[in-house]
Amino acid sequence: MHFLKTTTAATTAVLGLVFAAETFAADVTWNASLWGKRRAFTEHVEKLAEEVSNRTNGEFVIKLNYGEALSKSRENLDGISFGAFELAQFCASYHADKNPSLTVLELPFLGVSDLEKEVEVSKVLYEHPAVQQDLARWNAKPLMPSPMPQYNFAGKGDAPDSISDFDGMRVRALGGLGQMMEAVGAVPTSVTASETYQAIDSGTVQAAGFAPHAHMAFKTIEVADWWTKNLNPGTVHCPVVVNMDAYNALPEEYRQALDESVGPALDHYLTTYNALYDKWWPELESQGISQVEFSDEELAAFKEKAGPIWTAWVEEQSANGLPAQELLDLVNTTVNN
Repeated sequence: MHFLKTTTAATTAVLGLVFAAETFAADVTWNASLWGKRRAFTEHVEKLAEEVSNRTNGEFVIKLNYGEALSKSRENLDGISFGAFELAQFCASYHADKNPSLTVLELPFLGVSDLEKEVEVSKVLYEHPAVQQDLARWNAKPLMPSPMPQYNFAGKGDAPDSISDFDGMRVRALGGLGQMMEAVGAVPTSVTASETYQAIDSGTVQAAGFAPHAHMAFKTIEVADWWTKNLNPGTVHCPVVVNMDAYNALPEEYRQALDESVGPALDHYLTTYNALYDKWWPELESQGISQVEFSDEELAAFKEKAGPIWTAWVEEQSANGLPAQELLDLVNTTVNN
């Protein structure tokens, strides 16, 4: 009888280890909420999912959901807040009041020279406690940026030659870019990316500000007559965030795999985006789009309008409790280093 008890105890212990091992090795599946279709703008998320799967032998899977299958693009931050999905991409200008700290990167004419510099600036900003606290209100942790080059406008009708030509023009422009265009007399209109083609075609707006990948992905250049080649007024900031509870609940090795996948994901994004320009210039030519180049004097007139916008942003966000000047100084210092 004693032998049987010992055997039973030993068997129970072994079974316990087996069950523990099975529990430990259980697959983890995350859902990522994206919009539109796969394009240069989402390539780092694609690569992130691939890297995470490879590093965990397929035990940690990030399922990518396009076309607003899980959430509307403007509601992705809300979805993250209550755990509807674990990872999402959004643009700060979609709801500036919900993520005011990130809007510093959407101020016009910051002078970010290239995508690599934008990655650097974004990472530094994400490390600031005020930014982390800002996003934590939505149970969100910033994982990586979606670095985009300066926006330029593609439009239908008469091409602008000077700053005055934008007076009264209805333009699709968000965030700081929208403020910039409003300052020169344009009428910023909030239109989602997927609605922009129809908006230009129907005349709801006369021009739209996008990065080149989006002009191609959302086919705005198929209805445009002109493109501002060198205006470079600013861009929008579109981070990829994760639900904090889901992130903290990951086994340590899965969390490490996710963190270590960010670098390769961003490298892949930059390589993909730089290659996009090999298609961009021929596409403009094939569509017969005229490329508008503004004179130095006109560009200086545009840039002069940026100063009051920076000042107004600092005053507004300081009143809201953010260390706004500190965040702007941090960005400017990083840009100029």
